[in-house]
Amino acid sequence: MSKPIITMSNINYAYDNKKVLKDINFEVPRGSFMGLIGPNGGGKTTLIKLIVRLLKPDNGSIQLFGEAIEKYHKWNKIGFVSQKSNSFNKGFPATVFEVVSMGLTAKIGYFKFLTKKHKNKVLHAIDQVGMLDYAYQNIGNLSGGQQQRVFISRALVSDPELLILDEPTVGVDYENVKRFYELLHELNEKRDITLLLVTHDTGTMTEHATDIVCLNQTLHFHGKPEEYTSLSEAELSRFYGHPVNVITHDH
Repeated sequence: MSKPIITMSNINYAYDNKKVLKDINFEVPRGSFMGLIGPNGGGKTTLIKLIVRLLKPDNGSIQLFGEAIEKYHKWNKIGFVSQKSNSFNKGFPATVFEVVSMGLTAKIGYFKFLTKKHKNKVLHAIDQVGMLDYAYQNIGNLSGGQQQRVFISRALVSDPELLILDEPTVGVDYENVKRFYELLHELNEKRDITLLLVTHDTGTMTEHATDIVCLNQTLHFHGKPEEYTSLSEAELSRFYGHPVNVITHDH
C-alpha cells in the first residue's frame, strides 16, 4: 500500500498565544479527493499554510510523500491555488498563456526564455482546463470562473501529484462552480491527481469528494461523505460551535 501524500501528527499552532489548531492528526491518501470544511476562524487556511510551509507548527510533525517537511524539496509535485486568486487584479497586463507559464518558474528559473517544449507544455495545461481558445487573451477580461480555471492550469503545468485549493469558488457564479467541480472530478479520476480542497460548499463537496474532514480548531470529523451527510443537526452544531440547519438540495 502506498504511503499517504500528507501525514500530520500532533500538530498545534497558535497566533499571538491564541490556539488555532489543537492536536491535529490526519492523513491524505494518494488518489483521494478530500474536502476540508468547517466554520470561519476554524483553522482551515492555517492548516493549508502549514502544509505548503508558509507557516511552521509550534509542535508536531508533517510528512509530504513520506518525507519530513523540513527535508522536502520537490515542491513542483504540489500545486497550490490560494484564496488570493479570487481577488486577482483585473488590470494586470498578462495573457492567459503568460500567467500559466509562471507555473514553470520553479523548474526553469526566473528570467529564462521558454523553449518550444515549455511552450507546448503551457498550451497543454491550458487545454486541460478547457481554456485553449482564450490562451492569448488578457486574463483581466475573463469571468471569475474562467480565471479560476487559468489558476488551476498554472498549478497543473508543473505536473503536480497533489493539488491544494483554498476556497477557490468564492465569488464564482453557480454555473461556473458546477463546471469547476466537474473539472476537479476529472483531474482526480482521469489524471489521478490527489486533491485537497478547502470550502464552505458542503452540499457540492459531499457529492464529489472521497473524504471529508471537518475542522474547528480540533479535528471533529474525518470520514466518507455518506457518513458526514448522515450526521444529525445536533452533531453538526457541536462541530461548528453554533446551530446548523441541514438543507437538502434536490437534483
